[in-house]
Amino acid sequence: MTQARTPRFIQCHVADTATERAEIERGLLDPAASVSPKYFYDRLGSHLFEAITELPEYYPTRTEAAIFATHGAEMAAALGTGSTFIDLGAGSCEKAARLFPLLEPSRYVAVDISVSFLHDALKRLQREHPLLDVVGLGLDFSSRLELPAEVLGAGRPVFFYPGSSIGNFTPAQALAFLARVRERAAGGGLLIGVDLVKATPVLQAAYDDALGVTAAFNLNVLRQLNRLIGSDFRPEDWRHVGLYNEADSRIEMHLEARRALTVLWPGAQRAFRAGERIHTENSYKYSRGDFAALLERAGFAPPACWTDERGWFAVYWAAAR
Repeated sequence: MTQARTPRFIQCHVADTATERAEIERGLLDPAASVSPKYFYDRLGSHLFEAITELPEYYPTRTEAAIFATHGAEMAAALGTGSTFIDLGAGSCEKAARLFPLLEPSRYVAVDISVSFLHDALKRLQREHPLLDVVGLGLDFSSRLELPAEVLGAGRPVFFYPGSSIGNFTPAQALAFLARVRERAAGGGLLIGVDLVKATPVLQAAYDDALGVTAAFNLNVLRQLNRLIGSDFRPEDWRHVGLYNEADSRIEMHLEARRALTVLWPGAQRAFRAGERIHTENSYKYSRGDFAALLERAGFAPPACWTDERGWFAVYWAAAR
């Protein structure tokens, strides 16, 4: 009888508080203040984002899931089975787990910035798939994608990046990121979810819902900044702004000062005028052809593409050539 496995956990990313603090301060002191969206995801922020995905206005999660449900067999035929399945930004691991019956990976590598976020999810997943080789990898893959050789093993690497997270990168950053993935995907490829351009009211509602959950998610970053740099942001002094920038084909999220105020933290301060904003996130939207061209520029073969009936969202499979 084959013995059931237990998940392995490898922490590669080590938080550098001085570097993190300097990055945050640079963003806040820039004439056009900004904060990286990676600071959204403390424990509360992660729960709030899960709530966002359940909102009627937020179509990406359920639309992508419907594409996988409708076209999963075609995807499996294109991808093949027995791969090392590398889930970038794995979170709860649920999206990847739904594909296991079709893709039958030999190894599952869940990548997130901290393995502590992955412990419960991977232990649960291992119980459900006792013979699968499961690895949790703590890695900040947004700027570097250095995967330990023992994690990849000898399996054919298939990278998985669902949920339209690629939209958080500028097109130039997305190209560089995709090129890094292609370098590490020899013999395999990339399965990626991409949000498509659509009517402005649909886009804006998805990022500014009627219940205010997205607003709470955005405002929660101020609590994170207070914890990380010792600032004295008061969330009640700020309002959430979500808008579609048609010229740049992107949703923008901002926090707007409700009044003139000064934010203090050890060693520095920043005065904000009433109505002045902190830019917290972009989410770029693509046409089908434009994103396919981006994949090819990154060195992938011409991709296969599946969409929903409305053409709101796309899933691409791009083989690494």
